[in-house]
Amino acid sequence: CAFLLSHEYILGFSSNIVAKETSSLILLALHPERVLVATGQVGKEPYICVWDSYTVQTVSVLKDIHTHGIACLAFDLDGQRLVSVGLDSKNTVCVWDWRKGKLLSMAPGHTDRIFDISWDLYQPNKLVSCGVKHIKFWSLCGNSLTPKRGVFGKTGDLQTILCLACARDEVTYSGALNGDIYVWKGINLVRTIQGAHAAGIFSMNACEEGFATGGRDGCVRLWDLNFKPITVIDLRETDQGYKGLSVRSVCWRGDHILVGTQDSEIFEIVVHERNKPFLIMQGHCEGELWALAVHPTKPLAMTGSDDRSVRIWSLIDHALIARCNMEEPIRCAAVSTDGIHLALGMKDGSFTVLRVRCDMTEVVHIKDRKEAIHELKYSPDGNFLAVGSNDSSVDIYGVVQRYKKVGECVGSLSFITHMDWSSDSKYLQTNDGNGKRLFYRMPGGKEVTNKEELKGIQWASWTCVSGLEVNGIWPKYSDINDINSVDANFIGQVMVTADDYGIVKLFRYPCLRKGAKFKKYLGHSAHVTNVRWSHDHQWVVSIGGADHSVFQWKFVPDRKLKDTLHIAPQESLVDSNSDESDSDQSDVPELDSEIEQETQITYRRQVYKEDLPQLKEQCKEKRKSAASKRRERAPGNSIRLHFVHGYRGYDCRSNLFYTQTGEIVYHVAAVGVVYNRQQNTQRFYLGHDDDILCLAIHPLKDYVATGQVGRDSSIHIWDTETIKPLSVLKGYHQYGVCAVDFSADGKRLASVGIDDNHTIVLWDWKKGEKLSAVRGSKDKIFVVKINPYMPDKLITVGIKHMKFWRRAGGGLIGRKGCIGALGRTDTMMCAVYGWTEEMAFSGTSTGDVCIWRDVFLIKTVKAHDGPVFSMHALEKGFVTGGKDGVVALWDDTFERCLKTYAIKRAALAPGSKGLLLEDNPSIRAISLGHGHILVGTKNGEILEVDKSGPITLLVQGHMEGEVWGLATHPHLPICATVSDDKTLRIWDLSPSHCMLAVRKLKKGGRCCCFSPDGKALAVGLNDGSFLIVNADTLEDLVSFQHRKDVISEIRFSPGAGKYLAVASCDNFVDIYNVMSSKRVGICKGASSYITHMDWDIRGKLLQVNTGAKEQLFFEAPRGKKQTIPSLEVEKIGWASWTSVLGSCCEGIWPIIGEVTDVTASCLTSDSKVLATGDDFGFVKLFRYPAKGKFGKFKRYVAHSTHVTNVRWTYDDSLLVTVGGADTSLMLWTYEMEGHRDSRQCDSEESDLDSEEDGGYDSDVTRENEINYTIKALSTNIRPMFGIKPHLQQKEPTLDERQGVVRPPVSRALPQPEKLQTNNVGKKKRPIEDLILELVFGYRGKDCRNNVHYLNDGADVIYHTASVGILYNVATGSQSFYQEHNDDILCLTVNQHPKFTNIVATGQVGDSADMSATAPSIHVWDAMNKQTLSVLRCYHSKGVCSVSFSATGKLLLSVGLDPEHTITIWKWQEGAKIASRAGHNQRIFVAEFRPDSDTQFVSVGVKHVRFWTLAGRALLSKKGLLSSIEDARMQTMLSVAFGANNLTFTGTISGDVCVWKDHVLIRIVAKAHNGPVFTMYTTLRDGLIVTGGKERPSKEGGAVKLWDQELKRCRAFRLETGQMTDCVRSVCRGKGKILVGTRNAEIIEVGEKNAACNILINGHMDGPIWGLATHPSRDFFLSAAEDGTVRLWDIAEKKMLNKVSLGHAARTVCYSPEGDMVAIGMKNGEFIILLVTSLKIWGKKRDRRSAIQDIRFSPDSRYLAVGSSENAVDFYDLTLGPTLNRISYCKDIPSFVIQMDFSADSSYLQVSTGSYKRQVYEVPSGKQLVDQAVIDRITWATWTSVLGDEVIGIWSRHAEKADVNCACVSHSGINLVTGDDFGMVKLFDFPCPEKFAKHKRFLGHSAHLTNIRFTSGDRYVVSAGGDDCSLFVWKCVHMPH
Repeated sequence: CAFLLSHEYILGFSSNIVAKETSSLILLALHPERVLVATGQVGKEPYICVWDSYTVQTVSVLKDIHTHGIACLAFDLDGQRLVSVGLDSKNTVCVWDWRKGKLLSMAPGHTDRIFDISWDLYQPNKLVSCGVKHIKFWSLCGNSLTPKRGVFGKTGDLQTILCLACARDEVTYSGALNGDIYVWKGINLVRTIQGAHAAGIFSMNACEEGFATGGRDGCVRLWDLNFKPITVIDLRETDQGYKGLSVRSVCWRGDHILVGTQDSEIFEIVVHERNKPFLIMQGHCEGELWALAVHPTKPLAMTGSDDRSVRIWSLIDHALIARCNMEEPIRCAAVSTDGIHLALGMKDGSFTVLRVRCDMTEVVHIKDRKEAIHELKYSPDGNFLAVGSNDSSVDIYGVVQRYKKVGECVGSLSFITHMDWSSDSKYLQTNDGNGKRLFYRMPGGKEVTNKEELKGIQWASWTCVSGLEVNGIWPKYSDINDINSVDANFIGQVMVTADDYGIVKLFRYPCLRKGAKFKKYLGHSAHVTNVRWSHDHQWVVSIGGADHSVFQWKFVPDRKLKDTLHIAPQESLVDSNSDESDSDQSDVPELDSEIEQETQITYRRQVYKEDLPQLKEQCKEKRKSAASKRRERAPGNSIRLHFVHGYRGYDCRSNLFYTQTGEIVYHVAAVGVVYNRQQNTQRFYLGHDDDILCLAIHPLKDYVATGQVGRDSSIHIWDTETIKPLSVLKGYHQYGVCAVDFSADGKRLASVGIDDNHTIVLWDWKKGEKLSAVRGSKDKIFVVKINPYMPDKLITVGIKHMKFWRRAGGGLIGRKGCIGALGRTDTMMCAVYGWTEEMAFSGTSTGDVCIWRDVFLIKTVKAHDGPVFSMHALEKGFVTGGKDGVVALWDDTFERCLKTYAIKRAALAPGSKGLLLEDNPSIRAISLGHGHILVGTKNGEILEVDKSGPITLLVQGHMEGEVWGLATHPHLPICATVSDDKTLRIWDLSPSHCMLAVRKLKKGGRCCCFSPDGKALAVGLNDGSFLIVNADTLEDLVSFQHRKDVISEIRFSPGAGKYLAVASCDNFVDIYNVMSSKRVGICKGASSYITHMDWDIRGKLLQVNTGAKEQLFFEAPRGKKQTIPSLEVEKIGWASWTSVLGSCCEGIWPIIGEVTDVTASCLTSDSKVLATGDDFGFVKLFRYPAKGKFGKFKRYVAHSTHVTNVRWTYDDSLLVTVGGADTSLMLWTYEMEGHRDSRQCDSEESDLDSEEDGGYDSDVTRENEINYTIKALSTNIRPMFGIKPHLQQKEPTLDERQGVVRPPVSRALPQPEKLQTNNVGKKKRPIEDLILELVFGYRGKDCRNNVHYLNDGADVIYHTASVGILYNVATGSQSFYQEHNDDILCLTVNQHPKFTNIVATGQVGDSADMSATAPSIHVWDAMNKQTLSVLRCYHSKGVCSVSFSATGKLLLSVGLDPEHTITIWKWQEGAKIASRAGHNQRIFVAEFRPDSDTQFVSVGVKHVRFWTLAGRALLSKKGLLSSIEDARMQTMLSVAFGANNLTFTGTISGDVCVWKDHVLIRIVAKAHNGPVFTMYTTLRDGLIVTGGKERPSKEGGAVKLWDQELKRCRAFRLETGQMTDCVRSVCRGKGKILVGTRNAEIIEVGEKNAACNILINGHMDGPIWGLATHPSRDFFLSAAEDGTVRLWDIAEKKMLNKVSLGHAARTVCYSPEGDMVAIGMKNGEFIILLVTSLKIWGKKRDRRSAIQDIRFSPDSRYLAVGSSENAVDFYDLTLGPTLNRISYCKDIPSFVIQMDFSADSSYLQVSTGSYKRQVYEVPSGKQLVDQAVIDRITWATWTSVLGDEVIGIWSRHAEKADVNCACVSHSGINLVTGDDFGMVKLFDFPCPEKFAKHKRFLGHSAHLTNIRFTSGDRYVVSAGGDDCSLFVWKCVHMPH
């Protein structure tokens, strides 16, 4: 069969030289073996392959991220990373570490197609991408790719960029669609090279000497390194050229240039002979390719296509010999028998005949048909040509008569698809589109229908797809028509087919039965349109429709296969469904019954445990109603798992091992068991919550991996000594994990899932990382084994499956085992590797052992009767076990069997813990060690075989089938069970733990019961009969059969046991008299099957539960139905209680009762505790009576799905439970409340959140409910209405209206200045930049733990708005981290000495789509402000808490998303290690323990959880309150840590809870009077600082310093003068405590003298609406909603004074001399203060609503007051402090925003809320409407955002948001604005053009409220709305 390497559509293509030097280009020539290629394909699940072009081996597969396809690829400079772009709607960009197959980063690329992407080879971590109308410059930091769009600016048009190349110094060259080259520096377009090509530039290639470009104009141009032209090569002008040649790809190396064209050619040009390009490769171009013919005597193939060309190819030289262009698209071809004529069928219904020999001259052109000719063939004798067309007929032409038409075949009803002549040229067979096969007599064309006549025909060729001989090419049960072509090779007895799926298949010929086996070959992308054998049958030629390609395959016949073993099977990346194909199964042996059974088992669950939280959420309404009622507490006593009988052997294998210490580890149900055979005790791993299906042991025999069933099933790796989980792997297997294996070095783990594709995953289990994954097989896989010598290789075996895999990056490449002539693939049950890396051995379902070398089967050895289920490699040999119950030891080559052991009862040693059920049980697991052989059987027994022969039975349980029946003995520690496995067993519950007796029954049973004296045992069977047996010997005493259906419950009456009640599933209860053995009564009236029964103490009354949830009562012995009110039921003394209905046990039904049933219950003899079992595998304990709905409970997980029965022993010392399908019997010890040993109780508390509220505090509520929005979505802060200025239609001026044309030189006065300029003396210098100098503000109101010391207390770090601030305590100077693009919410400092001064900050964000607005965490160096890593995260809305681990390498973050996700990062690599939903309510803080990298604690609303990081999984435990009376779960706000696993959490009530592990052990009551917002653990001495909300008092204080145990404390008072102090952040340095408060102060408190030093002040509530700068000094005033006006000194960097007004202030203004201050209030009042004394000069309230702006006139005479009442009032200050209004402005359309006086104090301009600016006269208040006058006014100040002079400040993106404030500089030539997006923008003034150019400065949160220049334009001050902060920017003036 033929082989060819292949790939789907190759779209991206990027070659990469992996050389250690910076690859100089000569390397290509030197090291051909160095060259790696990456290719990406289209498709639903596309992947990228990196392969070695020398060995054509795949090196790595990258998958699972892109959808639709891959558009472009590029390697970085050293070849370690690969970037790819997808074809999905977001054009996702991904960066890979391709060798590991690991995704490093991904981000949405662009909204439209991306055509090219490239790494900047001169700067690390920078990329450039380009495409439809954009170019983007990306930087990679941490895990985030951040784009900046290229700015086209004025230099060039915004247009589509097709290709790019990077040069040094941040220069990028790009080719555009119009043929220009755009040159970029940084992100700006600096110049264009016009007309570099005449049309689009498709390709650009950089090399040592310069750049090569290729375009649609057919030219290749070479440029030097500075992009000066060197030369141009026009390919259309060369001797190979033609019109329309278009260059798609170009590559320049040295003096050779490679060029790829649109028409599928590849040229090589040598520079000095540029007009003689050498054609390396060519093919057909556009349109589909259908025509193919082979020459009858020469190795030639002819092809013709819709591109109208016919081409002749040599199969020997692999070259094009001739090419000829026709007039029409060609659809088929044929060569005459003598090889002289070539006939071509055209799409328009004509056909042409050419001479092959000469220059392909035309012989004849005939058009007889309208529709396309789809098939034509010459007859074998060369006389006729048959032509089949799409109008359903075949015409016959005579060749000799110059192609005269001699006949016509009409019979088909559809278009003709295939034709064949008979060898004697007398018959023709055809196929048509309906799949009909017809025969015609030649040459006349008469149809032949006589069967006899057709029998003897020999066909000259066979290309038809229908007919008996080719039945096998069609699948068994399908009638689709997707095979396009067939060609039979009669000699080789094989045929090839071509189909619509891009597959070429090889079948035997003839193949008569449907669904025959085949071999398949990939290579074409979509349709293979035609396929033919060459004349000598050496080759196969196939052509592809849409991929225009011609493939040539070599045929290797069977007899030669022996010599060509080096041709290994084609590697498959995608599971090819062909295997050998699923054909006639007749030659496959019958599947063994056991294997058959096993493949039928389904592990799907209706409901998985993972679904419980959602289900509970859905039942919210019920919860609410339940929450209002007081629920019963959970019982104080508890149970603990003590012993488990059972072992899962019936569907698992090799799941039993010795540990290092000689204990035995295995699994049953959801429990991993470590069994100590000396002491007969067990320890349990209870981390799983559903059936464990597989188990593997680490090579050092100390760790174990177990895989379980689950929707997203997990694998746990745990330590058999400590029983602690080390790692949990999940996220890749659906439904369950059926096989696991450790590598020989113990670092890797392979696992196989039970999903439909049986996914195989290779893990680095310690890190929890998936290394590689692949779909394994459609059929079940039983075993996976990693090669002990090469951890990159593995094998899997299963049903008809044996595959050898090797890892390639993120994928695995599989090859089937090569059986050769030795037979067919059998079902393999087990496999091991041998003594070299090549050797492997597998056991089959027929009892053979197959021996493999590499992928080839060498020989088979008969080993067992029936399947070989288990095999193990030893140092010198092997051991195998099979269904025949024999253990065999072999030598190391499987030559001889050294010894066999048969498992028989006779061999059982006396110390056995039970009895062997049958001889020779099927063996499922074998393990050797400690001088013994450990054997696990299908019957659930574990045996130990001594090398000398005796066998000891250690563990046993029931076999396959459900266990329901359970009864405990009335006065001995024994119990009985009966199961569907048709056995009745008696178990000893005393410490000997063994099975005492077993009896086989004729049918399975579902119930059993001991008589009151314990002598008899009644058993109910599934066929409606029951028996009573002797309880000791299990011999029959009596049996009955009155019913047909299952007996569901059977009960002796108490006392003497006179009656026996027998309940059946046909709704009756029969009552028998035991002594007389007669039926004495029948209880009728149940409407469904009976589930439970109980007698009362007197033996007179029977309580019955039915499947319809009825609770009925009957009187014995007659069975009369009674109705008893529920109150009475409780009073009756019941002999037992197993009922699940009634008011006494209403509380046992869970909230999700619809989904699950409570299947069993049992009451202790003291009637205090009710144990229940349910369908979820939970065993629960409730207080009895459990009245009221949804009682509280303790719950235990060990069983997997249904707990079918629970019983207490006679003395309540043990609870016995049986687990339905998991066949296990579990014993639990009952522990009284007081006697709980120090070991942790392993129950989980009730699953309902406590309904007590967690407490209330206004600050907490605000923080919890605050809605963090991102700036980009902010809306306007003022309620403006109307049309925005830049959208208003401009009124024409008076002159324009009258059509006056002004003379260019006006004699009028020159236009006055717009603005009075104050610094006329100096030359006016424009401002070119603003630099952030100071920030007054700290975010304390809704963030916490965000003030820290750095450098031993010399510096303080904190944040406000979107800047991180480093404050130097000594100098008061600040420096800023400004990389965040939105508000920072949290901050933490790395405490590890290796990472000093490393800070992490988390910000708000939008949805978590990894784009630039997604939330992110920045890790940065506080001293040099360098960003070390940016982590884009999946916490939508924002990141509310961050914390570093003890080593400083891990970072923990918590999100504000609805799940409050908790994520752990390796921040240096930007890798997310683990992530999990934290809680359904807000989590406030999560912190690592200071000594740990794996333990952390999260606290929040009614929530405290203790977390462990295991591998990549986060495991958590809820805090347990149970040990302290009346403790309730409060809202927890803060956390601190102590030694010995102590944790302290601060609560909303002011208490501090003290936890040991996860149990509450003490409460420090009222540590503060109000909520404890913050706690800090000092690492050096362990002292703890707490901060809370308190009123200052003598003894109390809002900050306290405690000892390590939180026993003693010392309080500190903050002397802030506030009513209550609310501390939000504390930190402790050397002798100092740093405190951040809710009121935006940062205070330093001395520990010795308790002195307070306020370092930083800020407004506590915003917005800060009022802002005024001093007329001559660098002071400014601010007025805010918090009711204060504050005076700030820029030079001293501090607040000088603050005045509390008692009401919110809105506006503030200095008088022109700076001696008075006017303040406008929100309540309509205004106040005038004298600056020197701060005394009130006057105050007035004439308005009821807020004063928006207040202004002194420049001559200090008037005061203008603008308010929300659409008014401006004028006051004359010369009249003294009475402040009587002298006039006001009328007709203001809306509320006032800003006001400005003219320089001469006679006019006032007013901006209003309706986007209108109006001018009024002062003091009359008349509106001025004459535009000419208005244009002449010189203003004293300009703060208006409206007016033609400032129309340019309004941006395009202001649909929802506004420009809020503006200020023109004193020099009158600059303008700064502030807007709702939080941006400060700097413009030139005036700016009358729309969308004027500007610089923007970020830092504020959303909504800037006000902005001003200080005197002399030295600084700009901006005031924030949301962030309550004041930013001071230094102005940088242009040099003279």
